[in-house]
Amino acid sequence: MTRRWLFADQLGPHFLDDPAQPVLLVESRAVFRRRAFHRQKAHLVLSALRHRAAELGEQAVFVRTETYGEAVRDLGEPLSVCHPTSRAARGLVQRLGAELLPPRGFVTAPPEFTAWAGGRRGLRMEDFYRDARRRLGILMDGAEPAGGTWNLDAENREPPPRGVTRLDVPEPPEIREDDIDAAVREDLDRWERDDGITFIGRDGPRLFPATRAEAVERLRHFVGHRLPAFGPHEDAMLAGDPFLAHSRLSAAFNLGLLDPLEAVEQAEAAYRAGRAGLASVEGFVRQLIGWRDFVWHLYWYFEPGYRRANELGASEPLPRWFAELDADAVEARCLSDVLAGVRDRGWVHHIPRLMVLGNYAMQRGWRPGAMADWFHRAFVDGYEWVMTANVVGMSQYADGGRMSTKPYAGGGAYINRMSDYCGGCRYDPKVRVGDDACPYTAGYWAFLARNEQRLAGNHRMRRPVQGLHRLADLDALVEQEQARGSRAP
Repeated sequence: MTRRWLFADQLGPHFLDDPAQPVLLVESRAVFRRRAFHRQKAHLVLSALRHRAAELGEQAVFVRTETYGEAVRDLGEPLSVCHPTSRAARGLVQRLGAELLPPRGFVTAPPEFTAWAGGRRGLRMEDFYRDARRRLGILMDGAEPAGGTWNLDAENREPPPRGVTRLDVPEPPEIREDDIDAAVREDLDRWERDDGITFIGRDGPRLFPATRAEAVERLRHFVGHRLPAFGPHEDAMLAGDPFLAHSRLSAAFNLGLLDPLEAVEQAEAAYRAGRAGLASVEGFVRQLIGWRDFVWHLYWYFEPGYRRANELGASEPLPRWFAELDADAVEARCLSDVLAGVRDRGWVHHIPRLMVLGNYAMQRGWRPGAMADWFHRAFVDGYEWVMTANVVGMSQYADGGRMSTKPYAGGGAYINRMSDYCGGCRYDPKVRVGDDACPYTAGYWAFLARNEQRLAGNHRMRRPVQGLHRLADLDALVEQEQARGSRAP
């Protein structure tokens, strides 16, 4: 049987054709020289890779070296590889002569996606998601969606409950570090000290699964104890509860420790048994067979230059305080807390990513490609395929609407409704000009003013753009935001 070369995001059993198949695992230090990753992301990836090597024992050749190419050439043995998750890795596999297999770890196969996408004027996740539900028979009652409706987003947009600082949901099983984690931490310390390799963010206890067993235990706990509470508040934000009822499994899926279909099947089983409501289950299923698969396929379906898209002409570099996760430099409570979450955990959930971090960057015209690279490096679940469409297309609207119908721009009113941040902030979400002006409220109108002509043809933006001309203080607002520049708010 041909030896299977597993990349560090292909660590689950579904990447092998046979449980006894011989394996090659490579730990490449060059990966960490090229980019300054979050320290906790580097730890998680190396811990997962080394744990997999330990599990496989003599079944695996585990090589710790500078480059993948060195390991493969020194082995001198035929290899097969499941389709990698980046163009660079695919090119490397092809240059090294390994057999390239179809991708695994996703629900929709590439031919199915191209058949769905072919001839469409626009590619919309909702249409793709419904097609996947039909094809796979997930949450379907015959030919109709379970409950009679495809999309329960309207039930999953509740603000946090009043007067609480944490959701009343049980904590997931604790991650217990072991000798492998200790060795990883020692190696990372040495790389920083002696080898010129740098990281961003702070070190800390490992918070996310690095083994299949940890991931399976987390999934089982989520479905049994947290999924029922997930849906209603999945878009909410609480300063004292960064995880709310989210699964914390995105990194495990992206390391290949879990197959998304097994999670979907468990979630649907909970709904069918009456253990979780349809809105929560549908929201979770949508994230896995909808968004996750959609952005994976768009990465390959769009041209390689898509990452450089910049339809809004955003040209400002990322300011140092943001790039280096200096949350203490920020007075705006929401942005400071979310940036601290990235610094301290390498993770915040999807709404802080979109409506606090991404929204602020788009309002200020920061370079979309630089934002995508930052998300890739700063998040434990960040990969090039994940962040390209999510950041360039959705978060920054840099593709002019190829995968999203409008910019996800919002003012302080949205953050005030969906979080508890504004009550303790020095800025007022209702004020757009002056010392107390909320950077998001002012930034929203400044963004529309800067892009009025570019957005004029978007029917979903017509009313906000028209509202610009009802602002008596628009000139003062624009001048104020230009003066703010790249300073931390």
